Amino acid sequence: MSATGPTAAAPLGLAETQALEERYLMRTYKRGPVDFVRGEGCLLWDAAGKEYLDFLAGISVCSLGHCHPAVVAAVTDQAERLMHVSNLFYTEPMTRLAQRLSESSLGGRVFFCNSGTEANEAAIKVARKHAHGRGVEAPEIVSFEGEFHGRSYGSLAATPKLARNAALGPMLPGFVAVPDNDADALRAAVGPNTAAVLIEPIQGESGVWPTSDEALLVARQACDEVGALLIFDEIQTGIGRTGSLWAYEQTPVRPDVITSAKALGGGMPIGACITAPAAADVLAPGDHGSTFAAGPIATGAALAVLDAVDDPTLLRSVRELGARLRGALEALPGVAGTRGRGLMVGVALEDGIDAAAVGADLLGRGLVVNAPAPDTLRLLPPLVVEADQIDRAAGLIGESLLGFGAS
Repeated sequence: MSATGPTAAAPLGLAETQALEERYLMRTYKRGPVDFVRGEGCLLWDAAGKEYLDFLAGISVCSLGHCHPAVVAAVTDQAERLMHVSNLFYTEPMTRLAQRLSESSLGGRVFFCNSGTEANEAAIKVARKHAHGRGVEAPEIVSFEGEFHGRSYGSLAATPKLARNAALGPMLPGFVAVPDNDADALRAAVGPNTAAVLIEPIQGESGVWPTSDEALLVARQACDEVGALLIFDEIQTGIGRTGSLWAYEQTPVRPDVITSAKALGGGMPIGACITAPAAADVLAPGDHGSTFAAGPIATGAALAVLDAVDDPTLLRSVRELGARLRGALEALPGVAGTRGRGLMVGVALEDGIDAAAVGADLLGRGLVVNAPAPDTLRLLPPLVVEADQIDRAAGLIGESLLGFGAS
């Protein structure tokens, strides 16, 4: 029997894979022309054997790098013993992970799900039921214009730019958007009907834009004044990405609810909605659920991730290497500036340089990045990246920018 099993199909070439995608997959993604087949640490290899330095990490999912030995071991061991029994029964990894997440953050209870979108849907349910409990008949949730909270209808309604797609309407009512970092507009939008303010401490999909301390303080104060919940969407910022286990730890406020996913499973699909004690008992049996959530494989993987990430030495390294990366980038011709925290870095390009074209060129050079806006590159390298890989990535970006006329 071969290493890949007796029925393994012969590998396809890129053209054949692209043809299958064109015929059978819904056209919801614009993919780069690469078929990745293997990953290890900060490196990827395509079907032709070409090596790539990965500074996207599966959009911050593989934050311990690809196929981290501890995560692989946890998944393999659990898969050989028990894969799924549903939430109608107990499994030890589920309860241990809930304890770990609660005690490392807000101290309340945890709802498990399978993605960031689902985590935000759970938070929206908590906020609405909490508001009904204080007599609000038509609860509203306030968010900033540039935020991204997901693509199912609750989280989509809280993502203002995507919610304006009339072809997907009508949208779920009860959502209010205000301009990014506009503390006065935020304060004015919060009133007796407000169930929650839902905020990304650093906006990821719009191009790595930190929310100001002023806006966060106003959000906290405004929520406290009316009895609303402050929810932090830490889908992208959490699990060490900014140099602390949770991004809120580097802000002047403490939220009532945080949502997590992406890096939490180290590559396995898992999400979590975590509350403070005041919101811990809002949801009751029957209010919410998920068939696949909290399965022992995903929760076991997440425990291995937290064992590795919740480490002061690693988190200090994330801050130090993030500073090294930003310093190297800001010295490059064609870079107008950088923003972010830790290893979550947005690179603003000078006028006339198209970020998507630079991203495509970098892919050809063997560096994986993302262009979330026409003038912005987004870098999310694995937290285990090394200094020489930081320098190599900055060098490749510099070479690419020179090819686009930077001087």
